[in-house]
Amino acid sequence: MNQRLAITFIMLSVVMDSMGIGLIMPVMPDLIREIEGTDIGSAAVWGGVLATIFAVMQFFFGPVIGSLSDRYGRRPILLISLVVMAFDYVLMAVATTMWLLIIGRIIGGITAATQSTAAAYMADISKPEEKAANFGLIGAAFGVGFVLGPLIGAVLAQYGTRAPFWAAAALAAGNATFGYFVLPETVTDRIRRPFAWRRANPFGAFKHIGNLPGLRPMMVILFVYAIAFFVYPGVWAYYGALQFGWSPGMIGISLGVFGIGIAVVQGLLIRPILAKIGERNAVIFGLLIDVLAFVALGFVTNGWVALAMTPLTALGSIAGPALQGIMSRTAADDQQGELQGTIASINAVATIAAPLIMTQTFFYFTRNDAALYLPGAPFLLSAILTLGCIGLFIGSRPTTR
Repeated sequence: MNQRLAITFIMLSVVMDSMGIGLIMPVMPDLIREIEGTDIGSAAVWGGVLATIFAVMQFFFGPVIGSLSDRYGRRPILLISLVVMAFDYVLMAVATTMWLLIIGRIIGGITAATQSTAAAYMADISKPEEKAANFGLIGAAFGVGFVLGPLIGAVLAQYGTRAPFWAAAALAAGNATFGYFVLPETVTDRIRRPFAWRRANPFGAFKHIGNLPGLRPMMVILFVYAIAFFVYPGVWAYYGALQFGWSPGMIGISLGVFGIGIAVVQGLLIRPILAKIGERNAVIFGLLIDVLAFVALGFVTNGWVALAMTPLTALGSIAGPALQGIMSRTAADDQQGELQGTIASINAVATIAAPLIMTQTFFYFTRNDAALYLPGAPFLLSAILTLGCIGLFIGSRPTTR
């Protein structure tokens, strides 16, 4: 029963982490305009700056937080992160200057260790053959939060631009309280590893994790795949509006359907799929599904057809947890936090690079003087990147434990 409550806490932490981001998205443009007294275009620029700051902090501090959890345990890192996160949302709720919002995003990026530390916790309590499926549960929780966050945020926005921040603070504080009573520690003296800055900084972490047999190509695959998959949040709104004439409401519905699809695949379907075909085949299968989906979205011209493809696009999401499971089985028990922190840093770098790559590709193929008008070009680029991932994965053979 204790382990079930602990897993419930881990799942809630990831849901709330994802929800916390989505909760504030609907009000950020109005909040920035309210603080700066500026137009929507300038607000968008500030929004991009805040998002980049958040991602940069995740890059630098992901391995640090992960290594701290290897030394001091998952429990204190998770609980402290949630408490600081709650105070961070309060700070943003009362912010009256852009500097306070910037400080809020710096703190938020540093403490956004919930998902990587949660993944390390799941690795601690999982048998080797269960890791990929349990990582799928984390992906499903993130998908649920991705759906609920913007919906609840849009409702709360009716009560003012500050209301979603207070709600996010209450959620983080409430979950920290729940975790205090139900979360046991999983890092024992057997797997506890001393903290060393030379390994905790992102560059040192990349070096040490990359030296594990066969893991360096896995890190490259993870990075390239993260860029390819970012095509959805990166250009979907612009693509849907231009290609299908979708309204903001319809775009929101389509993203919600996609989030539900990912939650179903990673929460319910991944276990029988892994049991049937194994982790390596699941990675290849998921990546091939992604290629088919990307190519189709590159050329489809009917919005209802694109929406009907959601189950196909969601099915490709099994590749991520399966790949993460292989990587986790390659690392030692005392390296799980370091590994998950490194994965968080890789995703953060992809988050910084991908928006520029995808939006510039979309602009190049949709501008008035484009030699080839093709709104779906970013999806075709993602298909090419994913094909490269398949080739690199087939040629790699990490040593699992």
